[in-house]
This record gives sequence, structure tokens and C-alpha cells, in this order.
Amino acid sequence: MRVKCVLCDKIESIENESLQAKRLRNRPIHTYMCKPCETRIAERTQKRAETGNFKLYRSKVQEEEW
Repeated sequence: MRVKCVLCDKIESIENESLQAKRLRNRPIHTYMCKPCETRIAERTQKRAETGNFKLYRSKVQEEEW
């Protein structure tokens, strides 16, 4: 399957039967990022997190009691 990176527009091929290919086919909201872009974003996010002035907004998971 041919995919295009959303940041740098680089076209790559991934295996058709891979989990990532299945996610991209079945859920259009999922986007593909190539490895260099993925590592670049991870490094910059880590640097921002280390400054202490970084908040990651995630919804809290409520535990269900049985």
C-alpha cells in the first residue's frame, strides 16, 4: 500500500496486511507520518515536556466498579 506523509508529503510503501495499513483503510481520521517526521515530533515534544511548561490534555478514564 502506498501512503503519503502528512507533514513532508513523502510517498512510501507499507505492507498491505499490516496493522497500520488496516487502520488507514478503515478509519480515514488516522494519518500516516514517516519515521523521520515521527522522531522529530517525538524529540520536540520531549523537549517541551522537560521544560515543565507543557500540558498534555487527555480525558480522564473512569474506572467502572463491578
